[in-house]
Amino acid sequence: MKKKRVLSIVLSVMLVSAMFAFTGCGNGSGSGANGELNIFTWTEYVPEAVIDKFEEEYDIKVNWTTFSSNEDMLAKVRAEADGTYDIVQPSDYMVEQMIAQDMLMELDYDIIDNLDNIGEGYLNPSYDPGNVYSVPYQGGVAAIGVNTDEIDLEITSYADLFDESLKGQLVVLDDYRAVIGMAARSMGYSMNETDEDVLSEIEEKLLTLKDNIKVYDSDSPKSSLISGDCTVAYCWSAEIALAQEENPAIEIVFPEEGPYVFMDNWAVLKGAKNSENAMKFIKFMLEPENAQMVSEEFPYLNANEKGVELMGEDFINNEAKNPPSSVIASGEYVSNLDTDTLAIYDEMWTKLKR
Repeated sequence: MKKKRVLSIVLSVMLVSAMFAFTGCGNGSGSGANGELNIFTWTEYVPEAVIDKFEEEYDIKVNWTTFSSNEDMLAKVRAEADGTYDIVQPSDYMVEQMIAQDMLMELDYDIIDNLDNIGEGYLNPSYDPGNVYSVPYQGGVAAIGVNTDEIDLEITSYADLFDESLKGQLVVLDDYRAVIGMAARSMGYSMNETDEDVLSEIEEKLLTLKDNIKVYDSDSPKSSLISGDCTVAYCWSAEIALAQEENPAIEIVFPEEGPYVFMDNWAVLKGAKNSENAMKFIKFMLEPENAQMVSEEFPYLNANEKGVELMGEDFINNEAKNPPSSVIASGEYVSNLDTDTLAIYDEMWTKLKR
């Protein structure tokens, strides 16, 4: 009888221990003392050290998932149950689209009381007047990276990417608005063209790019450039900056037509289960020293003016990491388009990748 009782106690202790391990009690896993936060961000865009710092300072457990395109993010958010994600990281046009679809929560500026760290030129954007739903994070331009040790062709424009001598040489963004928009810019049209006759012209030009493209990659296009698998890249300027650190022969070209310009943002989803923690996270990311940590690992155009000041002259004067204002001014943002026009774009993209 005593043996059975002892055995029962031992089994009970083991069961309780297993339950604690499974539920993740404590700060090592599961929720922090102040709850948790579910964020959905672009791949290779937020340093893990920054997430760790937030968890430590606020005692909030962060559950972190990544995406590779705005469209993938939107589809995933729609497919999951309400409250699955708290914070998302949409680009400019996607902010506008999500506002129109009543998917975003108004931000609490009683908590986010440091918006003035953002440069004035990035505030009050056309896609979210008054920054009611979004806070600028990082951005940049879709530039051209060229391995000058391997390429003799002088490349100065998007139009040059269609040259037949570049057959099988290109890595391009796996992003239909970026690539179709680049083709449109190369012809003197807008990235946001809606006229069907003009779109037919753009499609004809776009399909001539097919043989030149070797890799589609939005996650880490620099990898193909660094490895030598591709000699020319159409990708984010920061990816070229990182590639240059590995190979100084890689140069950045800002297309003479004016580049595709983008700005990614922090936004909180309607129905977020941890909305207060989400506001605290955005406030945390706006602190200059945290913005500095971001730029040190992922050197995109940083909207946080106070954070950029901490980076010093080497960063500020590096055009790949900090594109000149004249380049930004010459470029174009992608806009939210109607469903029928997007269907045409999608069909063009399918034909290119077929």
